[in-house]
Amino acid sequence: MNGPSSSPVRAPSRLALRAGWTMSALVIVFLLMDGAIKLVPLPVVNQTLAALGYADSDTLSRGIGVLTLACALLYAWPRTALLGAILMTGLMGGAMAAHLRVGSPVLSHLLFGFYLGALAWLGLWLREPGLRAWLPWSRR
Repeated sequence: MNGPSSSPVRAPSRLALRAGWTMSALVIVFLLMDGAIKLVPLPVVNQTLAALGYADSDTLSRGIGVLTLACALLYAWPRTALLGAILMTGLMGGAMAAHLRVGSPVLSHLLFGFYLGALAWLGLWLREPGLRAWLPWSRR
């Protein structure tokens, strides 16, 4: 059985596959860069964390960097992409909560995690027929 419905799931079209991997690649590259910058003890990272109300700590920034890199790598590997998307959604939710708590601008800062998560899930949905079986736009 392919999912909740008994109808067979079609493989994604070439265009859908390319669009899905392009969207996923944008998310992966962003997360890799974001995670990597947190591993290097740059003052701007600690200043940003302090502005969000967290202690000025290289340990905290490195921990968030490792977590971000782990989510990116899990999402990049096709066999673990669903787990990576789920974990990344949690990570982005935490980032959104931090921005909400300090009153960051809504469209640029607060909702950026939502934009990134939506792009990641849409990319995964376009490239994975099994996910489309579980999350169809409509049931026929």
